[in-house]
Amino acid sequence: MTEEADSSGLGEREQALLAVERRSWPGPGAKERAVRERLGLSPTRYYQLLNALLDDPRALAHDPVTVNRLRRVREEKQRRRG
Repeated sequence: MTEEADSSGLGEREQALLAVERRSWPGPGAKERAVRERLGLSPTRYYQLLNALLDDPRALAHDPVTVNRLRRVREEKQRRRG
């Protein structure tokens, strides 16, 4: 995959990570299977990259709805852990 940036400055891989999160998935395992097949990443690596991407202002500029939703989910999980 070539790393071409869009107007927000995100590369193709970063855009693809956010695109996966924009979709709704039919059942358990479907998203993880798509991550392996389409992005060539293990689910663990995918979530590591995604978590780092949520703190990138370029990601917020590219897809504010998705990034803000994922930030809220992350903050809620952190709150529950104490």
